Amino acid sequence: MAAWGCLAAALSFGVAACGDDDEGGSASSGSGDSGSTSLTVYSSLPLQGDSRPQSQSVVNGIKLALEESGGKVGNFTIKYTSLDDATASAGKWEAGQVSTNARKAAQDKSTIAYIGEFNSGASAISIPVLNQAGILQVSPSNTAAGLTRKEGAAPGEPDKYYPSGKRTFGRVVPADHIQAAAQVTFQKDEGCKKTYVFNDKEVYGKGLADQVEQIAGQQGLEIAANEGIDTKAANFRSLAQKVKSSGANCMFFGGITQNKGVQLFKDVHAQNPSVKLFGPDGVAESPFTSKLGAEVEKMTYITNPTLDPKLYPTTGQEFFKAYEEKYGAAPEPYAIYGYEAMKVVLLAIEKAGDKGNDKQAVIDAFFQTKDRDSVLGKYSIDENGDTTLSDYGADVVKDGKLVFDKVLKAQT
Repeated sequence: MAAWGCLAAALSFGVAACGDDDEGGSASSGSGDSGSTSLTVYSSLPLQGDSRPQSQSVVNGIKLALEESGGKVGNFTIKYTSLDDATASAGKWEAGQVSTNARKAAQDKSTIAYIGEFNSGASAISIPVLNQAGILQVSPSNTAAGLTRKEGAAPGEPDKYYPSGKRTFGRVVPADHIQAAAQVTFQKDEGCKKTYVFNDKEVYGKGLADQVEQIAGQQGLEIAANEGIDTKAANFRSLAQKVKSSGANCMFFGGITQNKGVQLFKDVHAQNPSVKLFGPDGVAESPFTSKLGAEVEKMTYITNPTLDPKLYPTTGQEFFKAYEEKYGAAPEPYAIYGYEAMKVVLLAIEKAGDKGNDKQAVIDAFFQTKDRDSVLGKYSIDENGDTTLSDYGADVVKDGKLVFDKVLKAQT
């Protein structure tokens, strides 16, 4: 059956057929190692604050993938439990909550896989917990290079995340050594001669900013500075003055919306109206684009791993149709990656055959993913756990929304 037909048929059974649990409070009984045919896939994503629209889209994508399978793989019934790694007080992912979620999954004998986190800094906390428990973890959105590879990594990365000595983490989105190269290409295409770089000091933002700085130097783009911001500051007017004094004609922010991304863009633009403003996938979401205002958005350029739906294979285009039909709105960019994360987890369980309830067999099957024809296009998972996909989208902002401009073929 074609994917769309299978999906449509599966949707008719409803969410409950797949054992979805948005409340995240229950863990099914049984063993994830052997003997049980009831398995649990957890997700851990920030479902509060500005992250909620993006994360809810990812959850919806995960649900669609599970519904397409009818909630089963062979003889195994798959239960999905969604966890929230954000807190109301933080307004974004919070380290203690991330740890709690990871330990919950690790202690549940039925757990076979964990989808998350959304933020790379959060995964830096959950990966060691799940690694020691021998549980497959697949992120739909982590791009920080140091989580999986030494290229562009901080000292001690990535080995410090894998205390068991074995790899258990992978991702379906291209890592930041790809995005950084795409960013530099984008900036040069837009006429940048000197770029002032800011970062939010998190694993993702700092790592990406450092790689942009490094690659820019290799490709003849001058970097005026690479400076961490105080994410608790009331405004960034003094930093905007630094941009002005530097003579930079472009700015890049390595960071996420929740770390004052909108405020930084507005303040830099107010004092530097001709400076072009660049952001990464961490701000490729409606809570960022909808708050910039008409003048700032004219100068804003964003790299985004999600491409124009027309550029995806037929199954990818069917995903966007199915999503809008079920949820009544277009998805945020990372929904398709949530869908694919669940699909590749289910495929790993399937490939493990009778050992689909054996955690190590499922991990091995995931790392053996080769030439998979997916909604994102054909890809493999390499020995680091990284996808071989490499295209990034170059987006602009119009009327408060991301608008796809072109594909960036990053040269790394």
